[in-house]
Amino acid sequence: MMAGSRIAIVWNPSKTSREDLEGALPASAADAEVMWFETSPDDPGQGATSDALAAGAEVVVAAGGDGTVRAVAERLAQDDAAELAIVPLGTGNLLARNLGVPLGDPGGALTRAFEGRSRAIDLGWVTTDVNDAEVRRAFAVIAGIGIDAHMIVETDDDLKSKVGWLAYVESLGRALSSSEVVDIEIAVDGAAPERTEAHTLLVGNCGTLQGGVALLPDADPSDGELDLLLLSAEGIGQWLDTVRSFVWDNGIRRFFTGRERAESADTATHARVGSVSVVLSEPRALEVDGDELGETSGFTIEIQPGAVRVR
Repeated sequence: MMAGSRIAIVWNPSKTSREDLEGALPASAADAEVMWFETSPDDPGQGATSDALAAGAEVVVAAGGDGTVRAVAERLAQDDAAELAIVPLGTGNLLARNLGVPLGDPGGALTRAFEGRSRAIDLGWVTTDVNDAEVRRAFAVIAGIGIDAHMIVETDDDLKSKVGWLAYVESLGRALSSSEVVDIEIAVDGAAPERTEAHTLLVGNCGTLQGGVALLPDADPSDGELDLLLLSAEGIGQWLDTVRSFVWDNGIRRFFTGRERAESADTATHARVGSVSVVLSEPRALEVDGDELGETSGFTIEIQPGAVRVR
C-alpha cells in the first residue's frame, strides 16, 4: 500500500462496530488515510460508497454481509473509480467464499484489503418489474427464482442469528414444498424464446455456497459468462436424486474427500450465457445475492464483464 492512499471502510453497524474494525486494522493501515462510512436501513451501501468515492477513495472495503457487499459492488461497477475489498461478516459470505477471502478473521480480511492485489470480476445485472415499478440490481454471486429464493423467504431470522447458514437447511423442506413447477419462456443471448417448465431458475456468477455445496461447479467470476441452472424435479424420487447430486456428491462428500465433481442430476440443465430473458406463467419471488426483491412475472439478466476489481 502506497503512503497516502485513501481507503474507505463502508461498514454495516448491525454486523460489527467501528471500534472492532479499528482494532483489527493491520499495521500497514498507518500508511494510508482511512475513512469511515456507515450504512443504514435506508442505504445498504450504495450511498455510503458514493460518499466514499466523492472523498477520493481508491479502495472501498465492504464490511458486512452479502447485502452490503452487493450494494458496494453495484455502486463501484458504475464508474470503475475504486477497487473493492471485503470483510465478510454475514451468514452466507458467498462472494468472499468464492474469492478465498478469510472468513471469521476480520484482521486477515483487512490485511488483504490494505495489502492484497486486485483481480477483475464480472457482475450480473437483473432488471424486472416489482409492484409496477422497474427495479435494476447488480449481483456478484447468484440471482433467480425457486429453491434459492424460497429458502431466503422461508428462513427463520431468529434461527439464522443463532446457527448461521444451518438455518437454510432447516428451511429447505418448506422451500421445496413452495417451489412448484411453472411454465417458463426463456431467451438466451438474443435467440428466439423457448418454452420449458421448471421450479427453479438460477443465473450465477459464482457457484459455491455454504458447506462447500457446488451449485454451479463450472462458474468462474472472471470468465465473462454467467452460468444458468434449471431444475425440474417433481416427486420424492426426483427430489432425492437432485439433493444427492448437489448437497452430497458435489457438496459434503466432495468437500471432505477432494473428489472430482460428479455429474449433475438428470433433472438439472446447465448453460453458459451472456444474457437471458425470462417470462413466467405465474409470479415467483426473485432473489438477488440473498435479498428478495419481491414477486415478478419476468426479468432479464445480462453480464457486465470485468465490472469490479476486487482484492
